[in-house]
Amino acid sequence: MRNIVALKRVIWDVATHFNDDDGWAMASYLAISALMALFPFLIFATTLASFLGAQAFSDTAVHLVFDTWPEQIAEPIAREVVNVLTIQRGDLLTYGAALALYFASNGIEALRTSLNRAYRVVETRSIWRRRTQSLGFVIIATVGFVAISVLLVFAPLIARFLESRFVWIQPYMGTITVWRFAIASMVIVLGLIAVHIWLPDGKRPLLDIVPGIIFTLIGWLVGSTIFATYLDNFSSYVTTYAGLASIMIAVVFLYIVSIIFILGGELNAAIRRYLDARARVGG
Repeated sequence: MRNIVALKRVIWDVATHFNDDDGWAMASYLAISALMALFPFLIFATTLASFLGAQAFSDTAVHLVFDTWPEQIAEPIAREVVNVLTIQRGDLLTYGAALALYFASNGIEALRTSLNRAYRVVETRSIWRRRTQSLGFVIIATVGFVAISVLLVFAPLIARFLESRFVWIQPYMGTITVWRFAIASMVIVLGLIAVHIWLPDGKRPLLDIVPGIIFTLIGWLVGSTIFATYLDNFSSYVTTYAGLASIMIAVVFLYIVSIIFILGGELNAAIRRYLDARARVGG
């Protein structure tokens, strides 16, 4: 009974704070910011990858980003991304790459703003420190994506080598598609941990952010599945928006994901508030 009461209090806290603190509007802001940051990030990452000699990055990057999206949503956007990434560009130190880096960091700032509200904290760090951190996030993510893309390029060769030397390992190797999905999922988990720990103001131990991360992952899976089913059976986006349909579908999908992401932060904050209140009254 006590657990049920605690659950109700936490859920009520999450729902009321999300609504009172403009969670719906923040989700819109985050969704648009994410879409606007996606192309600049991939352009900067592709430029850096080319500079480092990882010419196959544009092929693997699309899989890293979109393998965890429903196919109906990912396919048209991924096609446009490939078209953009295959355009020849100059070296790394161009104005285009610098601007792409800056615009990509705006997406990190949108995540920070959303999480600060969700965790009910006021930002105390200077704008220069925040922007430097956001740029660092983009650069670290880019280097990580490049490293993973190189691994994915050589993964079939490594798999064949291991299978030729160790016959018993064959049933456990799976396919490159399975490994791509597994790696993309791991990137999402590590990314969620990083943004929840370092982006919002203040400090939170890892255990405090686990509930929200689990909620976000489950919510992503359920929400994307429901939205994909809706697109297959009931959607009229194509007839309504014509050539803009793929963009509108992506915006709606990112809006759903943004709501789930913000609610994950709200859940962590609500649980912490409940535990602190219970501690103050002696259990």
